[in-house]
Amino acid sequence: MTNNDILRRIRYTFDFSDSKMIEIFGLADYQVTREQISAWLKKDDDPAFEECDDAQLAVFLNGLINDRRGKKEGAQPEPEQRLNNNIIFRKLKIALDLKAEDILAILNLADVHISKHELSAFFRKPDHKHYRDCKDQVFRNFLNGIQLKYRDNI
Repeated sequence: MTNNDILRRIRYTFDFSDSKMIEIFGLADYQVTREQISAWLKKDDDPAFEECDDAQLAVFLNGLINDRRGKKEGAQPEPEQRLNNNIIFRKLKIALDLKAEDILAILNLADVHISKHELSAFFRKPDHKHYRDCKDQVFRNFLNGIQLKYRDNI
């Protein structure tokens, strides 16, 4: 999945307006324009499409955490320069205040059944012996599950 796909899915799931998207970036102390948001949300074959890089998506996810959970005192965390599905998954878990049982229920909504042990492997440090990469299929189904859970509750 591309960063732009993830941004589009989160926007659709929570029905964020352009103004709300700009506000979320602002909560992570990053200024964006409506034109940037629009270019990131366009389809890949649109001539005005611009790629959202890892650092920009990390800033958005940090802003989403601040929006949903409240802003921490002091300096904001530095956005990661390289993202993978595990990091994005962890940031969404924090932003939505999800426990393991909640995530398993969300995955069940998307007809994905994994054990609690398999799930915890995604949130371990990469050098841990039980760490496991979160593949696109599992992550895509998680995004589908949050869409099923949160889109209807707007």
